[in-house]
Amino acid sequence: MGQAGAYGKLERVPTGIAGLDDILGGGLFRGGVYIVQGTPGSGKTIFGNQACYTHAGASPEHRALYVTLLAESHARMLGHIAPLGFFAAGLIPDRITYLSAFRTLQDEGLAGLLTLLRRETALREASLLVLDGLVAAEETAASTLEFKTFIHELQTQAAATGATALLLTSASAGADLVAAEHTMVDGLIALSSRLTGWRAERELEVRKFRGSGFLRGRHSFRITDDGVRVFPRIEASLRLPSRRDHVEGAPLTTGSPALDAMLGGGLPHHSTTLVGGPSGIGKTTLGLQFLGADPEAPGLLCGFYESEAAIRAKARALDLPVAGLIEDGRVGVMWQPATEGLIDEICTDLLGTIRNRGARRVFIDGLDAMCRIAGDQDRIVRIFAALTAELRALGVTAMYTRETDLRGTFLDAPSGAPSLRQTSSVAENVVLMRSCAQRSSVHRLIAVAKARDARIDPRMRVFDIRPGGLAIDDGSERAEAILADRDAAGPGGE
Repeated sequence: MGQAGAYGKLERVPTGIAGLDDILGGGLFRGGVYIVQGTPGSGKTIFGNQACYTHAGASPEHRALYVTLLAESHARMLGHIAPLGFFAAGLIPDRITYLSAFRTLQDEGLAGLLTLLRRETALREASLLVLDGLVAAEETAASTLEFKTFIHELQTQAAATGATALLLTSASAGADLVAAEHTMVDGLIALSSRLTGWRAERELEVRKFRGSGFLRGRHSFRITDDGVRVFPRIEASLRLPSRRDHVEGAPLTTGSPALDAMLGGGLPHHSTTLVGGPSGIGKTTLGLQFLGADPEAPGLLCGFYESEAAIRAKARALDLPVAGLIEDGRVGVMWQPATEGLIDEICTDLLGTIRNRGARRVFIDGLDAMCRIAGDQDRIVRIFAALTAELRALGVTAMYTRETDLRGTFLDAPSGAPSLRQTSSVAENVVLMRSCAQRSSVHRLIAVAKARDARIDPRMRVFDIRPGGLAIDDGSERAEAILADRDAAGPGGE
């Protein structure tokens, strides 16, 4: 009873798989039995091996036993995992032992397999057991009762020795991953792959986990050069901010005195601003101006459309202060091409970079790209809300951009515009930009739709893009004259 482990003090055993322990609330439990089930090619073998190498490498006292049934040869398996970052040949065979038990299963059945597992676990002093090919054991069983008895005996053995067991098994594509043994084990982790349009994404779901709360639902994962990396759904992992937020403080400058005045004095402390406007109107320029407005505040730009080199060239061409800050490293640049990606990976890396750099001003150029990468458009508002709350908790003042149509009809009713209807309700401040044709000229207009706890000037102003950034009129007279002339020209005037 002194080694019961799993449900005595609920001692945790980290999996070593990035992101998974966060989903599980800290890792597996010592002496627990867990099924890892998935379709062929979903990553089960890499999952099991990565758990072994990270477990054995964490402490000289840790030992892992990897037992295969109906699976590829050990030499072929090691050849496949050798290039991965977690692989360490020096751990074999003293701290990681590979053993084939298929012949034992054939000759002696489940009883012989159970005896072998008990003997080898004790002999190797293994604290982690991976059984790869549970489906072969199930097919060997004479009845469902015999297989359930085998699972029960494994649980008894794991509780007695304190060795955590991972049982890897296959499932058919689209199969309902429910079986009698699932009701007996301590946890069930399902790996799968699904098509999103032309794109394939890997997903992990914890369907059962005794002894602790966990993040439910599907979570994306990748098989990288370092092995399996899981990305908890950002709206689930950040359902509550990581710390208490503080919104008190003096307003922050946008870098444009005229826009500060329109906002009622500047950007509210630790707030999120959504800048909407058509392509080419000047949204990125405003964001760069915002990042360079306070040289003492570490900044970060996360872009989806322009590379770091293109951003630097733009900043230098417009003679923006942020150009020097990027060169000095005081403003970092993350570039995520909008071609393909995982939204949870992007958000995880973004927040990690913000924490590491201690960023206080963050400019995310391309909320539309994040929407497209997310795939599930219903998620984007929840993701945006979670990010907004976490950035505020981290003491960050943030600015996002989002595309609108060329006519900018949302200026008259921003909350009703299809492109901004949902995200604008989450953002604390909304700045709208548009173009307006007057005879042969095209003018740029800017307006503030809302700002948190501030008395704004909602009137439109004309602005130009000049060296130094946006040059915004101090008053609305020129904008009123342009709009009056447009209205007088009738429906064909724009």
